[in-house]
Parts: sequence; C-alpha cells; structure tokens
Amino acid sequence: MSEHDVVVVGGGAAGLSAALVLARARRRVAVVDAGRPRNAPAAHMQGFLGSDGLPPADLLSAGRKEVAGYGGILIPGTVTDIAALQVRGGRPRFEVRLEDGATLRARRVLVTTGLRDEIPDVPGLRERWGRDVLHCPYCHGHEVRDLPLGVLGGNPDAVTHAQLVRQWSGDVVFFPNGTVVTRDQREQLAARGIGVVDDPVARLVVEDDALTGVQLETGAVVPRAALFVRPRFVPNSGLLDALGCAADENGWVATDGTGRTSVPGVWAAGNAANPRAQVITAAGEGSTAAIALNNDLTEEDVAVSVAGSRLGMPA
Repeated sequence: MSEHDVVVVGGGAAGLSAALVLARARRRVAVVDAGRPRNAPAAHMQGFLGSDGLPPADLLSAGRKEVAGYGGILIPGTVTDIAALQVRGGRPRFEVRLEDGATLRARRVLVTTGLRDEIPDVPGLRERWGRDVLHCPYCHGHEVRDLPLGVLGGNPDAVTHAQLVRQWSGDVVFFPNGTVVTRDQREQLAARGIGVVDDPVARLVVEDDALTGVQLETGAVVPRAALFVRPRFVPNSGLLDALGCAADENGWVATDGTGRTSVPGVWAAGNAANPRAQVITAAGEGSTAAIALNNDLTEEDVAVSVAGSRLGMPA
C-alpha cells in the first residue's frame, strides 16, 4: 500500500487549494471528495476576487484540473474512518478508510469536510435554498439589491441579520416567526424603516419558479422577491471527533492559526473549522494549512535524515 504525504478529506475550495500548494511542493497528496459541496444550489459565486460570478462547479472543476496537473491524486468517494496508527518513534501516521473498502495510508491528514445548514421547517424553504432563499448578504445581497426583501427569524441573531440586510434594500420586512423581539430592537428596526410582521409564517409562495411572497398563517401574503435566513451551522466533524480532536466552547474543532488540531498530524480548514468562512476565505485557509503541513513534514524529514546519517545510511 503506497503512503501519501497528505490525504485531504473534502474537495471543496479549502481542500483543493491545500492540495494545489502541496502538489506544487512535490508532496504526494490525494484528495478524497464525496461530491456534495455546500454551495451546490447556488448558480454563481460572488466576492471571490478574479472569479466573481463564476458558477461554483466551474471553480471546483478548474481546481481539480490544476491539482491533477501537478500530480495530485483525485479520488471520488466518502471517507468513513480515519485511524491513527502506532508508529515507532511517535511519528504521526494514519489509515484513511473509504466507503467502498479502499484504504489510504498518510503521514498527515487535512479534513475539509465543511458544514451543513440547518434551516427552519417552513414549506418551500429548502426547495428555494441558494436561489431566492439566501443566508449571506455579502454573497447574494448585491444580486437582490433594492428588491423587496424578507428576513426570517428563528435564530438568536435574526434581528441583527435584518439590520445587515437593510444595507442592500430600503424595503425589508422582518418575520420573527418565534423570535422574541425586545422593545429596544423594535425601536431600532423601526428607525431604519424595517417592517415587522409578527404573525407566524405558513409557507413560501412561488410562481413561475420564483419567490413572490411569504404567506402567513392568517392567509395573508406579504410580497417578497427574496428571503434571508440565518441558518444554524453544524460542522461535519464526525471524523475529527472520532480522532479525538479537541473542540472549542461552541463545539467546533479547535485549531491554531494554521489549522493544526490537538491531535498530532491532523489539520482542519474551511467550514469544517470556521463557520464564517466564505469560498475565498476557505481557499486561503486551505493554503495556510498546506504550508504548515509541508513545514511539519519537512521537520520530520530532517529528523529522519539525521538519524539515518548517524547510522551511515544514505540520504
């Protein structure tokens, strides 16, 4: 069984960016990707310098081609387990097991499995997700600027989210939908011209494959062209948890500034470690992790070479 310097689990922006840096550093790197990117529903990717407006799938396709061009190995599949191996000298070594039974050996592992968005159970919300039901105004706000917008509550940060969305349109309605809105918050919303509709939301109204309104349980419909929702971010951290990586007070894997976790040899980057990372941020974090990984591997290479030299072994 061949041993890779690094196995990257997850082939999104963070994983491919890391693999590109590592492959260019002449490291043996493999990327295992299940093919379920978080931003798959989005038609275009915004705010990525040089790639603004590019479909997310096109970015990943270009990234895979670049990684392969430098000798990186791309493996479609799902990783089910990562086992830390006992190696003489205490050097980190891992066995990465795939759903199809394949196994990879690695000196280091980088987990970039992202997160999943948990959104309110409102009929029509999931079906419009990433189209005209949106979560990030920095990603999508410009595209719906000056349109009648809604912000759905249900999250402790929903009121703040409504105030943020107001930056892109003067016609914003906040639907608390169970969120408690204090007197001070109502004053702040009113001061910026943000309407508040306290009646519970029943469903979304869609006509000709476009959101046209939010229907309340009273039967009334509030016309809206797009609806912002602050989801609950849940990390896809099962592999990291099973390895024993420490988590922070919010339940996310704890890393240093390079993505290094508490388990020697294990790194994490992108939305698997940072819920706020946009595509461009995730790509940068992948690059940072790759440089740290290569430095860590180099330190090990030096130590092994020195030990061999003392025994008269050739470099």
